Amino acid sequence: MRSAFDFSPLYRSTVGFDRLFDLLDQSSQIDSMANWPPYNIEKAGEDQYVVTMAIAGFSTDEIEITQKENQLLVSGQKKGSEEGKQYLHRGIATRAFKQTFNLADHVKVIGASLENGLLTIDLKREVPEALKPRRIEITTAKSQPQQIEHNKAA
Repeated sequence: MRSAFDFSPLYRSTVGFDRLFDLLDQSSQIDSMANWPPYNIEKAGEDQYVVTMAIAGFSTDEIEITQKENQLLVSGQKKGSEEGKQYLHRGIATRAFKQTFNLADHVKVIGASLENGLLTIDLKREVPEALKPRRIEITTAKSQPQQIEHNKAA
């Protein structure tokens, strides 16, 4: 069971966390279509992730994967015609879907594949060199300050 939280008191004492509170608000909203198609999110390494979606019956030309800023959108729309088919039981869902994933900063899609009805999307966090931690040298009154060099990517 989910309950709604009011984050407005926290806005008074924080600066620049608006996006975080928006994400928390979005996660508290219940969407009936959010459970289809089923998917897994796996951490494959220190900075690598894999999203696997079960999309049986869809082909590669019926799936669209789009990354815009910090959002990954996966959508599917069947193109084939179902006319003339008579089903006695229909258990394979072929309805259109749209699934959105909020990505952390600097997470990029590095590849996608469709095999045996499973769509696999590989993600990797690539932090720019300028944003990585760097060591700051401490000087004393007796020593001369030294220029700190920034490690350049090879």
